[in-house]
Amino acid sequence: MTLALPVALAAIAMCGPAQAQQQRSSDGGIRLAAQSKSTAAATPAAPAPAAVQPTLLGQYGDWGAYTASPNGKKVCFAIAKPASSKTSPNRPRDQAFLFVSSRPTEKVRDEVSIVFGYGLKNNAEASIEIAGSNYAMYTQSDGAWIKNAAEEKGLVDAMRKSPDLIVKGTSNRGTSSSDTYSLKGLAQALDRVGQECH
Repeated sequence: MTLALPVALAAIAMCGPAQAQQQRSSDGGIRLAAQSKSTAAATPAAPAPAAVQPTLLGQYGDWGAYTASPNGKKVCFAIAKPASSKTSPNRPRDQAFLFVSSRPTEKVRDEVSIVFGYGLKNNAEASIEIAGSNYAMYTQSDGAWIKNAAEEKGLVDAMRKSPDLIVKGTSNRGTSSSDTYSLKGLAQALDRVGQECH
């Protein structure tokens, strides 16, 4: 299934947590995620990333491989939405996404990030559970990145070999979420991203 990828959604793939801090919207929050309907208007995170429409490189199982060039700097990323989501209590939220991004000009390769589809609680704990391991995440607004960058390579290696992973977080309203992502096609999507952004 090909994802409809609204322009603003790609902002999280185009910048790491440091740059995301600077990509503020008028309401003070980072607008990284788009609404679940492809026709929904997304609030741009910043003029540069929001103005760039990502190009689909290929669809591999549940994962799409994309590229874009904000400000002339090439970025490539694999993206998927959850195969299943649970929230407690059950409240509506925007679509969640998982990204694995590469930004050659910044020497960033295979950076894992999440859009939760809701604003996260300040200093919220979020995590990825995969193959019996747990990876803590740094959170900001509705996005999250791996807290310990030294663990990222091991996480991506596990993602290439495992059938799925679970992302957990807590919204600023106290809603707990648990999203299960299928990793079917991720290895091929990452190989395609690696070919495009090496």
